[in-house]
Amino acid sequence: MARRALILLEGASNSILYIKAARRLDLYPITLSADPVLYDYLAAAGIEAIRLDRGDTDALIRECSRLRAIYDIAGITSAQEMVYAAVGRLCQHFDLPGPNPAAIERCCDKSVQRQHLADAGVPVPAYRVAANVTDVENSAAEIGLPVIVKPAVGMGSSGVRLCRNVDELAEHTNHLLGGKYIWRSSPRILVEEFANGPHYSIDIMEGDVIGIAAADFGPPPHFVCREYIQPARLTDDEHRRIADVSLSCLRALGLGWGPSNIDLRWTNLGPTVIEVNPRLAGSPTPQLIQAAYGVDLVAEHIKLVIGEECNLRRRHSHISAARILVPDRDGILDWIDHSRAAALSGVAEVKLHLPPKMPLVRKGDERDKIGHVIAASSTRARTTAILQRAVDLIDWSIKPLQTLDE
Repeated sequence: MARRALILLEGASNSILYIKAARRLDLYPITLSADPVLYDYLAAAGIEAIRLDRGDTDALIRECSRLRAIYDIAGITSAQEMVYAAVGRLCQHFDLPGPNPAAIERCCDKSVQRQHLADAGVPVPAYRVAANVTDVENSAAEIGLPVIVKPAVGMGSSGVRLCRNVDELAEHTNHLLGGKYIWRSSPRILVEEFANGPHYSIDIMEGDVIGIAAADFGPPPHFVCREYIQPARLTDDEHRRIADVSLSCLRALGLGWGPSNIDLRWTNLGPTVIEVNPRLAGSPTPQLIQAAYGVDLVAEHIKLVIGEECNLRRRHSHISAARILVPDRDGILDWIDHSRAAALSGVAEVKLHLPPKMPLVRKGDERDKIGHVIAASSTRARTTAILQRAVDLIDWSIKPLQTLDE
């Protein structure tokens, strides 16, 4: 009997979670990637990796057909948004469960996503689409400063900035259009109203709201999340309104199969949708959900991918929280010691993304994160105290960049 395999297209921050969950489900994970060397966990975990152009659908189909002659291909998926539409096309070709590629593509273009949400009456910030400096200036004038300026297509908060005055607007526009920013598509900029208020992250699976977390960001003008707490402290009415708006997003965008993640802010007008992500959120969100409720979203997603029924029943109800580790300056990560934090009672996970001796050059986006700490307990106060104690127990040293050659 052929071995059951799970095809994973490219990698992401939580891809190792998919590999571990696949193995627990007795599946053989195989990664298709344009550059498997980028993912050091593949070699460490002994994962079969095949180099392939992820943008060539025909090549992906041919490779999956070749693999199907060797393995029983149980499913195809990915933890990376950029290739999730391609996953949907592959699933359609091979008659496997998967996401709707058209719906994924609608979400990946933020301007198209905004339009669909607005047309459906979903509350979103006022916005304009700009193609040049004049468009950006005019859009900001129409909306009124401060504004958020970001690429229409992108991820990980790359290129996203709060512009509070005309000087910041000009500086960031020049950064995006002056050759410093690497575009994933033709340059189009989204200029939108700054929706000020508490930030919430909503995780949904198969139309069920699994959790609503409060998210706390670092200082502007950048948007790098520093802390999550699951569940957020909400009244019953606030929880209902956030859940209703979140589910209306899925209807407006044609989503519903599998996982989704929605970011919104509670403004003086109520919940205002910032972004809909048509896939499972990256780390540490799945770990937070599991620590809080005992639900393994990664494993349950894989079950859907291979045509099985998922089980979203909560095993317990705890308070979980995560602190994102972000360097306070550029330099060389000389050493880092997290052993005492990992051993602390109530700490669910300490994860480091970078090894020592790596250069740190802050970008003001997701790439600044060097790790996270997750704590969980039966009360909010205790979880918060454990998390802070764990962070205080992590020691590290960052050398100035100029000492690299010394």
